[in-house]
Amino acid sequence: MSQEYDLTLKISRYDPDTGRSWVQGYQLKAGRILRFVDLFRKINDEQDPTLAWSSSCEHGQCGTCGMKINGKPLLTCELLVENAVNLFKTQIFIVEPLTVAPVIRDLVIDMEKAYEKVHFVKPYIIQAASQPPEGDEYRISPRVLESYVEATRCINCFCCATACVTQKNYLGPNAMLANIVRLMDPREMAKQERMDILYSEQGTPRCRTAQACSFVCPKEIDIAHFIALAKEGNFR
Repeated sequence: MSQEYDLTLKISRYDPDTGRSWVQGYQLKAGRILRFVDLFRKINDEQDPTLAWSSSCEHGQCGTCGMKINGKPLLTCELLVENAVNLFKTQIFIVEPLTVAPVIRDLVIDMEKAYEKVHFVKPYIIQAASQPPEGDEYRISPRVLESYVEATRCINCFCCATACVTQKNYLGPNAMLANIVRLMDPREMAKQERMDILYSEQGTPRCRTAQACSFVCPKEIDIAHFIALAKEGNFR
C-alpha cells in the first residue's frame, strides 16, 4: 500500500529586490518515494511559483541541489521523503541554502563565488609529466590509482564545506581534496606549488580534524582521511 505523509516544510526565503529574508511554511501531502526536489516542484506547481531553488541533473552527479535539511547538508535529489522521516524522526523539515556563498534568491546560492576556492587550488594538472616513450598516453598502475581514486568522485556539491567547523579563512574540504588529488597523481610535476597551497595559512593549519566533511559527503568519500594524509605529508 502506498503511504502518504503530511509534511511541513519551513523554507528560508530571500528577496534580493527588497533585501527581505523570512521563513515560509508549506504544508503538503507526499508519497514516500518522492524526493525533496519533487517537493519543491510540487510547491511551485500547486502553491507558490515564486519559490526559487537549484537543480540540474537530479541524479546525484552535478551537486547543484545541495541544501541544508534540518541542519544537515545533503543533495535534495537523493533524499526520499520516507528516508528523511526516518532519519530525522519528524515530518517537519527546515530547509536552508548552503552557507558557502551568498544567497541569490531563496535556496539559490552564488555558485561562481563558491567555486572561487576550488579554482584557486588549480584542480587540474599544472605541469604534466613527459609522455612515456612506449606510447602516447601516460599509464597509471592500478596500485597507484587505488590510493586516490576514491577522492576523484568529488562532485563539488559543497556539502562538506558547509558542514566544516572551520569555514573562515579556510580553503574548505573539497578545495583541499582537489589539490591533494593532484599531489597524489603521478602525472603532476608541480608538486612544490601544490605543497605551498596545501600548507599555507588557508590550508592544513586551519583544519580542526572534526571529520564533519566525511560524515556528510554524499559520495561517501573519506575526505578527512585524505586531509590527514596531507598533514602527515604522506601521499602514497
